[in-house]
Parts: sequence; C-alpha cells; structure tokens
Amino acid sequence: MLAAHLAELSRSRLKTLILAGAVSLKAGAIRDPAYHVAPGDTIIIDVPEAAPAEPKGEEIALQIVYEDDDIIVIDKPKGLVVHPAAGHETGTLVNALIAHCGSSLSGIGGVRRPGIVHRLDKDTTGLMVVAKNDLAHQSLSAQFADHGRTGNMRRGYLAFVWGVPNRQRGTVDAPIDRHPHAREKMAVRQGGREAVTHWEVQESFAGRDGKPVAALLACELKTGRTHQIRVHLAHSGHPLLGDAVYGPHFKTKASQLGPESREALAALGRQALHAYLLVLEHPRSGELLHWEAPLPEDLLLLERCLKAAL
Repeated sequence: MLAAHLAELSRSRLKTLILAGAVSLKAGAIRDPAYHVAPGDTIIIDVPEAAPAEPKGEEIALQIVYEDDDIIVIDKPKGLVVHPAAGHETGTLVNALIAHCGSSLSGIGGVRRPGIVHRLDKDTTGLMVVAKNDLAHQSLSAQFADHGRTGNMRRGYLAFVWGVPNRQRGTVDAPIDRHPHAREKMAVRQGGREAVTHWEVQESFAGRDGKPVAALLACELKTGRTHQIRVHLAHSGHPLLGDAVYGPHFKTKASQLGPESREALAALGRQALHAYLLVLEHPRSGELLHWEAPLPEDLLLLERCLKAAL
C-alpha cells in the first residue's frame, strides 16, 4: 500500500524503513512490513537524509610504514574497512587517509576510493600502498595488474591453515568467480578469471594427540582476485584458521588443539591471514622498494600457543 503512494521509494527501501522503526502510527512504530493499513490511519514516515556522496576525513590512527610525496604505505589493522560501502559509510581507511593526506590523494579511483589501487579484506591485516597523486596511481595500478610477471612487484602473505600440505611448496592455479549461490562469496569456477597463488610451508604444528593439525604458509599472489588466498587455500583442502566464510566445516578441528591454542583461536575472531611482504618500484624514481610487516599481536599469540603444543 505504501509503495503505491510513494513512487520515489522502492519496496525494499520501504521495508528497510519499517524494520528500522521509521514508519509509525499515532500508537507507535510499525515494524511488520505485512501490516494492513486500516481506513483513516495516518502513517508517518521518517526518511533519514541521504548519506553524503563524498567521504569525509576522520581522525583515525594509522600505522604508517613509509610515506613520501607520491605514496603512503600502511600496516592495516584488523577490523578496518578499506573504503566506504553499504554498511560502512564512515570509519574506513579512506576516511583516515583523507584526514591525513588532504586533497593530495589520487582521484583516479573515484570519490569513494581516492588513492586506492588494491584492497585487503576488513579482517586481514598487513601492508597496503596508497597513491597520493595520479602519476603514482597509474604506475601502481600497472604494477598490480602485472603482478610480477614482467616487473618486480611481489605481495606476500602469512597464512595459518588447517592441516599440513603433503609437500613443501606448490601452486594453486584455479580460476575464481562469484559463487553461484552465495553472492557475498567467491569460488573456484570454470570460466572464471585467472587466479594463481604460490605457497610454501614455513612451519607445521601438532595437536593434542601429537599429530600435525595446522601449518603456517607463506603465500605469494600472481593475480589479485577478491578473497584469492582464502578461496584457493580452502579449495586445496587447507582453509585458513578462523575463516568463518570459507572454512566453517573445519571449525570442529579446534577440538584437536591444546587448550591455549583453542583459546587464542577463539579470541582471534577472524581469518588468520597477514600481508607481510610488499615489493614494488617507486612510481617516480623507479627505485625498488621492499617492506615487511611483522605478525600483529593476535597472530603472534596464536603462533606461540601452536608452537607450545609441540
């Protein structure tokens, strides 16, 4: 009924407003989208103002690893969304960068993603580079598109996974596309976009029974698909510890860990993935730059507990 009288608001938008308590009668808010309006009812709708199209600067602390007139490299903490999106309009890395860099950020990525040339998942920690001008943006974008095929770029991750691979190193070469049924997920799919991940075992960890239960892998990307490492490792039978999206069926394996390891994993509350290595050519000078970021405290604790069980 409301949709027929409010053509400017979609049915889904009206449903959202109802569930949020923004639609009411004199007696109070209506929270049932199926509510039948009676003759004589006066409906009040409180439509909030639209969020601003351009993100604003916010004073959010950044762990800056390197900065000059062209680029800024940060060690991103867990829980920090890279750019504004539905459900995360504020409190993002972009908001922090606008406050820190002012108007110098490259505009090539658009007003919602100024300076952003690559991303890390919200709960993945580690190194990110941001372009502070258009020259830097174009150079970095080309390097990320090439991913070390002809240039020198390298992106390395440390990943704690369930199980131990049966060989020391390997490559997952499997195309990735949107999951056919769960649109928020990615999946290995025939006909998807090329995706290549190299991995090497750094350490293995035993469980309560003394048998191998988990491993630490060093991974390098040769392509940059959404959730690539998470998808590829799960596809190979070794999903990330703590990955509720791609490794939910391995959750019961926590019972094989010692009590301290189980507690550290429960406290982690995220996928155990850290972008520890970034190598690239400076967009202006061409100098080869190399950064490494140590594991954050939560992953260090997990590693210590897993080692202690040996």
